[in-house]
Amino acid sequence: MSDITVAQDLWSSSIMPEGFIERWLVSNGALVVPGEPVAQVRIEDALHDLMAPIAGKLLIEARVNSVVEPGSVIGRIVAHS
Repeated sequence: MSDITVAQDLWSSSIMPEGFIERWLVSNGALVVPGEPVAQVRIEDALHDLMAPIAGKLLIEARVNSVVEPGSVIGRIVAHS
């Protein structure tokens, strides 16, 4: 299993360390491959794609419009065999 996290380096400053999930690009339970964009987050007026770290089944843990902070886990990928 591997977490999908919002990287701390997406923020240019720590004044407003908050963003939100703009949308999921893949539906819950879908199979993904490494490097595939799975979600978009909006941070400081910029849109960022979050990629699948491993191949497997996507488990969404945070809904669209959920607030995210640096290091937030928004989903997980369960490796499949």
